[in-house]
Amino acid sequence: MARVVNTRRRSLLTLLLGAAVAASGLPAAAGSSINRASDKAAVEGYDVVAYHLVGRPQRGEARFNAEWQGARWWFASEANREQFLADPERFAPQFGGYCAYAMANDSFANGDPLRWRVVDGKLYLNANIFAQGLWARDIPGHVDKGQGFWPRRRAELEARP
Repeated sequence: MARVVNTRRRSLLTLLLGAAVAASGLPAAAGSSINRASDKAAVEGYDVVAYHLVGRPQRGEARFNAEWQGARWWFASEANREQFLADPERFAPQFGGYCAYAMANDSFANGDPLRWRVVDGKLYLNANIFAQGLWARDIPGHVDKGQGFWPRRRAELEARP
């Protein structure tokens, strides 16, 4: 009986998450595939280099900024800004900063900079704690699925006026 209840609870959580993911908008700037959930900057102004170098989210500052892929990126220091500019693909979040679990399900949801994980040197964001938990159950499988959907989804974003 407990197994049936847990399965139903899991199914309900998955359904609720799916509804939340489907209801979320596409906050990328026109012609850009980078998620900008706030008007400030990509990744809500968090320094994407910090996830890799200090292993935690760190707020960036507007004075240390760079333009890349149609979005403004903020950094905690000039050194982090320079590292990003030297190799932005290394530091930028996968799937344009959208939720990795949503992308694995061919959908969009804003990535939360506090729900993150670096896997094989790549930064992934998730929409919330539920999405992060579901994504963590099969990270390699979800990454593969997301990578399969991302080229088409990226093209859709970049084609928007």
